[in-house]
Amino acid sequence: MAEQAVRSEAPALSARSVDYVVGLLFLVYLLNYLDRQIVNILAEPIKRELGLADWQLGLMTGLAFAAFYTFLGIPLARYADRPRTNRGRLIAVCLAIWSAMTALCGLAGNFLQLLAARIGVGVGEAGCSPAAHSLISELVPKARRATAMGVYSLGIPLGKLVGMAVGGVVAQTLGWRLAFIAVGLPGVALAALTWFTLPRPPPRPMAEEAPIQPLREAFADLARVRTFWWISLGGAFMAFVSYGQTAFMGSFFIRVHGLSVGEAGVLLGVALGLAGAAGTWFGGRSADLAARKDPRAYVSIPAAAAGAGGLLFGAAVLAQGVWPALVLLSLAGALNAIWYGPIFATVQGLVPPEQRATAAAVHLFVVNLVGLGLGPLAFGAISDALNTGWSLGGWRVAGLGPEEGLRYALLCGTGLAALALACFWRAARTIGPELEARNADD
Repeated sequence: MAEQAVRSEAPALSARSVDYVVGLLFLVYLLNYLDRQIVNILAEPIKRELGLADWQLGLMTGLAFAAFYTFLGIPLARYADRPRTNRGRLIAVCLAIWSAMTALCGLAGNFLQLLAARIGVGVGEAGCSPAAHSLISELVPKARRATAMGVYSLGIPLGKLVGMAVGGVVAQTLGWRLAFIAVGLPGVALAALTWFTLPRPPPRPMAEEAPIQPLREAFADLARVRTFWWISLGGAFMAFVSYGQTAFMGSFFIRVHGLSVGEAGVLLGVALGLAGAAGTWFGGRSADLAARKDPRAYVSIPAAAAGAGGLLFGAAVLAQGVWPALVLLSLAGALNAIWYGPIFATVQGLVPPEQRATAAAVHLFVVNLVGLGLGPLAFGAISDALNTGWSLGGWRVAGLGPEEGLRYALLCGTGLAALALACFWRAARTIGPELEARNADD
């Protein structure tokens, strides 16, 4: 017990240094999501130039990226959990790799080359979040951890904002290839700043001599934490809907509402980015405040938001007119972003310090393999089927066309928000005792 207390002691960094770490990691994560999501607003011009189907767009934006991102995340997280690993420099190297690969997307001459470059982006991004989650959790007290994770997670909606707005405008004026280059190159400069200025926490004294826990034992420990698996499944369903629908949202407003790629990028970037940022911050802050009285707030708040967000998104897809659709989409985006801070903080609170990066990687493995890997591909395949129609025996279903086919494909995913709600709500039964047990061990 004494050894564990020493090992989990907070590093002696000043409050200003801690704020700098969280702020810099937020910028890194913003570029993470910018480079990951910019392909969504560029999908239509890429589709036209390279002659792609919607399922190929889904493969490029989802499964090809997610397969390498999720599987490489675990070994890189194991490396981040080693006592002597400089997690800041690991993040800097990963940032340089994914930024360079994003720029290379602009040089692709065919679908396979573009697919390979997107795989490279996934390889680079695999090492970012597990190391960042671990670093933030080591520096920030438990009572403010969901808020700090919410600040870090602001990179998700604001990355979407910058990616869609800048990507859309640059693609409209200079073409989609230069859009990739324009958002990729700044990451190389930020990687250098991260390498040289991100402070390294002093090592945990007892961990210096202790070998890292074997992977089998780490998985066995996680397998016993029921809350971890319920919130991971809930996050996976949320990500399936979010990634799948976001991958085609630019195409939806271009096809259905007649916007140009520049107009769609700016309007969707502002609507989803600002609303998502508000929801992300509110989720982390409200969960920290409410959890002082009841730790179940870390999952009950995301549960309620998931249900309401799914209903509003369905209304946005069915809305007639650009502005009603954008207003409803903004409200849905705010609610669908609430879960990031509370759930990420809960993952970190359920495991000991030496397992934090590994736990984050396993959580993100489940979330992104299901959500990012299958979501865009599934929505693209459904859109193609509804667009052209299909035959079953002697029964022929007529196609709806590219506009209405995409509309109803997006609508199909809203029901999965109910599954996310159910998983988060189920986690409320176990989160209190399991967090209490973890705190007692510390």
